[in-house]
Amino acid sequence: MARTQALIASLAWLLLLASGGAVHAQKAAASGGSGPGIYSCTDAKGRIITADRPIPDCNDREQRELNPSGTVRRTIEPTYTAREQAEREERARQTALQAARQVEERRRERALLMRYPTPAAHDHERAEALVQIDAVIQAAQKRLSELSDERKSIDDELEFYRKDPSKAPSSLRRKADDNAKSVAVQNQFISDQMDEKKRVNARFDEERARLTSLWAPAPGTAAR
Repeated sequence: MARTQALIASLAWLLLLASGGAVHAQKAAASGGSGPGIYSCTDAKGRIITADRPIPDCNDREQRELNPSGTVRRTIEPTYTAREQAEREERARQTALQAARQVEERRRERALLMRYPTPAAHDHERAEALVQIDAVIQAAQKRLSELSDERKSIDDELEFYRKDPSKAPSSLRRKADDNAKSVAVQNQFISDQMDEKKRVNARFDEERARLTSLWAPAPGTAAR
């Protein structure tokens, strides 16, 4: 009788241990497992390779470390040569620069649209800019007209020395030289202002091309 009771107690103890082990296994499976990882990758020939450590044949490609349950524990990036790493960094730099340029372009477009909310506003500012340049040109042309009258007076005085210009007073010759230099300066100034008009028009033309699409109503939105 005593032997039977001892046998029953031993069986109960074994069942208890087995039950505890099953619960522990279930918890480990639910958490993805904490045992040694399994490494897996697809090599250059398309073969799936697995191992209990990182796979040298897949150093140039992504590897996955799996839990015993088969879930992904982590992803291992490829190992690059110095040249490959430099190329990757350069590509990343160019991508970042392109993204920054796009952000800056969007910022400029918003600022442009705030400054010129309508075509009329843009036309008005172009006209104002050109009016200012034209006013400067007209002032220079007026000065040229004055210099022309002054030159006529100088030439009338020089007429007395036409046969021998060397006898003309030095003060009169200086006046003639100064007049010629002033005319050249005014002509160059007018030429520069004409070029400025071209630059202003080119800038407004470029802005207009960009603004045309910004002024257009979004699809599905009624034009105001």
